[in-house]
Order: sequence, then structure tokens, then C-alpha cells
Amino acid sequence: MTDVKDRLDTPAPPSEPPSLGLVGWLRWSWRQLTSMRTALVLLFLLALGAVPGSLIPQIPVDPIKVSDFYEANPSLAEWYDKFGLFDVYKSVWFSAIYLLLFISLIGCVVPRLGVYLKALRARPPKPPRNLNRLPGHQRFETDASEAEVLAAATKELRKRRFRTESYDGAVGAERGYLREAGNLLFHFSLILTLIGIAWGSLFGYRGTVLVVVGNGFSNSVAQYDDFTPGRAFTPDDLPPFSLTVNSFKATFETEGPQRGAARSFDAGITYQVSPESPEKSYDLQVNHPLSVDGTQVHLLGHGYAPKVTVRDGQGQIAFSGPAPFLPQDANFSSFGVIKAPDARPAQLGFEGFFLPTAVIDQRGPISVFPDALNPALVMTAYYGRPSAEEGKPQSVYQLDKTKLTQFDDGKGDKLRFQLAPGQSITLPDGRGSISFDSYEQWVKLQVSHTPGLNLALAGILLAILGLMGSLFIHPRRTWVRVRTEDGRTVVEVAGLDRGPERGLGDEIDAISTVLKPSRSVKKAEQA
Repeated sequence: MTDVKDRLDTPAPPSEPPSLGLVGWLRWSWRQLTSMRTALVLLFLLALGAVPGSLIPQIPVDPIKVSDFYEANPSLAEWYDKFGLFDVYKSVWFSAIYLLLFISLIGCVVPRLGVYLKALRARPPKPPRNLNRLPGHQRFETDASEAEVLAAATKELRKRRFRTESYDGAVGAERGYLREAGNLLFHFSLILTLIGIAWGSLFGYRGTVLVVVGNGFSNSVAQYDDFTPGRAFTPDDLPPFSLTVNSFKATFETEGPQRGAARSFDAGITYQVSPESPEKSYDLQVNHPLSVDGTQVHLLGHGYAPKVTVRDGQGQIAFSGPAPFLPQDANFSSFGVIKAPDARPAQLGFEGFFLPTAVIDQRGPISVFPDALNPALVMTAYYGRPSAEEGKPQSVYQLDKTKLTQFDDGKGDKLRFQLAPGQSITLPDGRGSISFDSYEQWVKLQVSHTPGLNLALAGILLAILGLMGSLFIHPRRTWVRVRTEDGRTVVEVAGLDRGPERGLGDEIDAISTVLKPSRSVKKAEQA
């Protein structure tokens, strides 16, 4: 007996929970991934991951700034490059968040769609046993029969856009089914937007090119200054159009506090959809792109390209034509370089500023207005021994001065000179000359094709529509129960909001008012 008692008093060892196994872990992981909480976390991470793409220069947008960042912060740039921060939207981690969010939304929406379709076919529920416990409730008596009250209640509820169902001595009604449809539409539209963005990033492309007025551009990869293709893009997908920039006009505010502010940019172009098609004219303006076979040509900016002629020490022309200079401030003080590597007996190079409206003050030569009212070219000159081509690409906006020597003015100072259109200067030691002939303007064009843009836009509009439905549609259930007590018809009207309570009491009062006997009837009965 003692042994039996000891065994009964001894607590049983705790049992270990059963192992989930591979299938169990997969089910658990899928439920966690497709939960609404996970979708919200992934959406937040996607927005957070896009922040570096706005703060850190991106290779597809501005490779020159990325190169400058490398020169200024070499150690930090290496770490940024390892984590893909110079091309955030194509990095592995951003793509992983994007793909997981896509799967999470699909796994979240599809099961809810089945539940919603079942609820849509379901009958409005029967009235609870105790209607007086509901937030909205009224009880009154009437001399009308049960059938008359139920018929009047059904008519009134349908008038208020309720779906009704008759029960034994009661009417059940429900409305607001589109609220859940709005939630589903919102989540479905997010999927649609993600598909549109993915479609555009896979099959689209974007490139920029700087075109001097009077010159043309053909839509081929070799003609772009920078080009960013989609992952599934091939050069054969480029439409064979071409264009020529015939003119460009910019107007600026000339008076008041907004003096110098841009007012209009207008580029007159002609284009051909294909080499065999006729030429067409188009007035290219900001926010008014040219559309050719689904490809958009946008006007991004403009600047100046001084036309110069460089002669070497043998009197031969080493360079002649426009050289695009890049604006550095709001008054279009533009920096640029001119290279003459084929000059003999020494190669020549120049760098400096083109000033549209040049003045000289305590800061030196500067531009005080963006329009070319008093153009001037302020330059420094370099020379060096001719060197063989190394085959490495070089920026047309930077001068490699590692093997060059700056000219001096013969007085121990570095040579700096300022030229107006039509002026020229002879370089020291008979090494050549440079003349400032005139200037042209250039325009910067962005050519892009985003095939999923309309799909993404439709997704955004549907998301707004779904969000409005989920915010402004009020799901509500209402019941009317009728019974006879002591020869009188007792009516109970009750309602329940399935969300935040908004005007429930007022609606119950309105329905009860319709079902109650009118005062005139009461007075007639009393008389």
C-alpha cells in the first residue's frame, strides 16, 4: 500500500511536446509569412530600404556622383558597394524583401478571398436570444399584426440597403459587405502595383544623353551617356527612332525677387519613328514628353557649349567645335574641359568656366544671370608630352592632369585668361592657340521605357478606392422580432455595428418610428 501511495503522490514527469517535423515547420513558416503582421513589417522594411536610394548617389541615376563619392570617401564607399547601396533597387537584400512581400500578400489575400465569398453567399444571421443586450435596442407595442409589422420592417430595411432574411417571427438584416471587399481590393492592388514595378524593372530601360543644338541622336546603346537596362532587356528591344534638336529657348525672370528664375524651356525637335518613316516636328517641353512606340523622351535640363578652335604649335587644328560645360549654380556658371590630345609637339588641355553673364568683382569672374547677356570663357591651360592611347574610357568632363603641366604667364604666375566671343589667345613658347568662336546650347534628354507603369498606376488608383471603401462603408446587423402578448403585438428592434459605432442609435430610432403606430391613429382610437 505504501508503494502504491508513493507512486500516486509522485508527480508524473512533464511530457515533452511532440516534434513538429519538416512538414510542421514548413506549415508554421508559411503561416508566419502570410500573416498580416508580417506583410506590414515587410512593407515597412521596403520603405526603409528605399531611404538609401534617396540619400546615397545611385549608379543608374548619376554615375559621376558615385565616382566623386569614391574619391572623397574611399573606405566608406567600399562598404557601401559591398551592401549594394550604390544600386539599392537591384541589390540582393532589396530584391529579397520585395519578393517576400509579394508572396506574403498573395498568401494573405487568397485565403481571405475564399472566406469573403462564403460570407457573401451566407444568409443574414438569426436574431440573438436577448436583443436587449445589444448596444442599440428598442421595445414597443402596436396594434398591427405580426405579418404587417414584419412586412413593413422588411420593406424599410431593404430601403436602407440591408440584405434581409425572414425567420420565424423575426427579420434578420445585414449590410456593409463591401467593406471587406475594399480591404481585399486594397491588398490586391498592392500585388498589382508590385507586378507593374517588377515588369518595368525587368523589361524597361532608362538612359540619358546630352545633345548640342543642331546635332542629332539615334536610339542605340552606344549613343547614350549613361544607360540602365532591365534584367531581361536586350538591345534589340530598342525602337529604331532618331531625333534632331533644331533649337532651344529658355526664358528667365528679369525683375523682382524671382530674378533669374526659369520660366520656360522649349526645345524644337524633328524625329523619325524609323529610318523609312517621314520626319515629324515636336515642341519638347518640361512635363510634355515625346512618346515614340511606348518610349518617353523627357527634357531634363540644358546648358551651354562654347565653340572653340584649338591650334597646336604647328598651326594645325587639334580641336574644333562645341564643348558641353556643366552648370554649377543657379546663374549657370558652367565648368568644363577641352582636350586636344593630338596636338603637336605637345598635347594640350584646358579647363575653366563659361559665364553666361560675366562680371568681375572681389570674388573674381562670376555669372550674375543665367541667360547669355555677356558671355565669357575663363580658362587655364595645360600641356604635356604626347602619350599613346591606353584604351581606358575617360570622362569628357574631367581633365587628367597627372601628366600635364600648367602654363605660366612668364611672370612666375599660373596662366589664366578670359575670352569673349571672337577673341583668341596665343599660348606661351609657341605651343599653339585657342579662340572662342561662339557658343551653342545643349539639352539633356532622358529616354525611358517602363512597360508596367500603367499597371502600377492602376494598382495605386485601386488601392485608393479600396481604402476609401474600407474606411467609409459601415458593416451593420439589424433584427426585428415580433411576438404577441395579451392581445398586443410586441416589437423589438436591435442593431449591432461590426466596426466603430457610427449612428447606430439614430438608425434604430428611425426604423422604430416607421414601425410604431402613428399619432393620428392613436388619437382616432382614443376618440
